[in-house]
Amino acid sequence: MRSDANIAGPMTDPVPGPRTESMGADVSRETPPPMDDTPIGRAAQLAVEALGRAGEGLPRPEQTRVIVVANQKGGVGKTTTTVNLAASLALHGGRVLVIDLDPQGNASTALGIDHHAEVPSIYDVLVDSRPLAEVVQPVPDVEGLFCAPATIDLAGAEIELVSLVARESRLERAIQAYEQPLDYILIDCPPSLGLLTVNALVAGQEVLIPIQCEYYALEGLGQLLRNVDLVRGHLNPTLHVSTILLTMYDGRTRLASQVADEVRTHFGDEVLRTSIPRSVRISEAPSYGQTVLTYDPGSSGALSYLEAAREIALKGVGVSYDASQAHIGAQNDPSMVEGIQ
Repeated sequence: MRSDANIAGPMTDPVPGPRTESMGADVSRETPPPMDDTPIGRAAQLAVEALGRAGEGLPRPEQTRVIVVANQKGGVGKTTTTVNLAASLALHGGRVLVIDLDPQGNASTALGIDHHAEVPSIYDVLVDSRPLAEVVQPVPDVEGLFCAPATIDLAGAEIELVSLVARESRLERAIQAYEQPLDYILIDCPPSLGLLTVNALVAGQEVLIPIQCEYYALEGLGQLLRNVDLVRGHLNPTLHVSTILLTMYDGRTRLASQVADEVRTHFGDEVLRTSIPRSVRISEAPSYGQTVLTYDPGSSGALSYLEAAREIALKGVGVSYDASQAHIGAQNDPSMVEGIQ
């Protein structure tokens, strides 16, 4: 284990509210609510908490953790989860690489990475055996975060890979040949179960499945789990589902709580205690070429991803996770779900 595994960080006390002085018998002596007992005050408190969490050191894994973010059901927050968890882990001090395997290139866009057709990309790595180091780009504004982008050429890679030798393990070989030190590699898969996703599953050690807290949340999940079992049985015996992350959680609805309870009952300890709220800021950030961590670091969405990253990092080294009180408050506060974040 590396020596920089301290997890202690500063905590900031909320600013107390003003007291009302006695002005006579008809004036109440009751102390008014503290300043942070308002939506704006809570947002300010979350901003302080988020910045404090980002400054914490977290234990680094002894070996690079390769995490495949997959769910063939679209609209579950897969790409959003990939880029925001990656940014959170980097802000916590890790060295993180995002591999964009989705031909749409949304992860590359969200990280502010140039991925027009002529840019060296993961397509060149898979089809032309180009070294991974030649396509990796540093992510602006987030130190320690890197991206291997996807271009539109990747849309035809499924067909081109069919005729190639060792077509299922080309990404694995590229990662093994990559010599730069990394703590985490997060692979953003397309919403399908083709050769690109199989390459990711062969290259990875862990599978992270984002599940939205909405109706039909578990639809199609059985097929993904069967594919994970097949890959584990024939191509990658170390592969396992390590993490389930609940996304788009809306504390104002009974449905979200019911779905969350169902997922936790079915998957148990694999489900992170942290869930990601439905958030305007999370949705807006990619259009500015940013993650929510840099777009609005004080939003509850940013804080939630920082907490999820902490939980993943601590879980990976067997350290118990203790959620911050501000984060718990934000997740249980309906006023923080939409308007302020």
